[in-house]
Amino acid sequence: MPALLALFAFSRHVVAADDIVSVVLPGTDFQAAREALIESIEEEGLVVSAVIPFNDMLQRTAAASGPGAPLTSPFLRAEIVQFCSSRIAWQLLTEDRAQIALCPLSVSLQQRRDAPGEVRLAWRSVGRSSPGRVAADALVERLVRRAEALAR
Repeated sequence: MPALLALFAFSRHVVAADDIVSVVLPGTDFQAAREALIESIEEEGLVVSAVIPFNDMLQRTAAASGPGAPLTSPFLRAEIVQFCSSRIAWQLLTEDRAQIALCPLSVSLQQRRDAPGEVRLAWRSVGRSSPGRVAADALVERLVRRAEALAR
């Protein structure tokens, strides 16, 4: 809990659901935020396993997503950056092998059409029901804080 409270001190946070946390990075653009997030992950000694161009998929599939669906993505840009810590992965698996479903960890970068001047990072909290989950949450929070500082 102290790590989460420290994260709130850095900038404006919005909790969209019980397990989704997001933060707006003030005074930065999408590319700078992307570079800062990747650098933050790499500074931790981790490897980015994928950068998923999520907005491209939304744009391609908008018209086919059903009656009444929007004809365009709600984002100008949106990517999902995936990474994993082998130490935390092993800790999670030692606690419960089903927790493999929590890997890889990910953080999304978003620039929304309704707020084009904002860049937002969002991630799923894996919860705090075990030491491995606490460590995973703390890692993501640390990476986001570092990315926020680097993006300024």
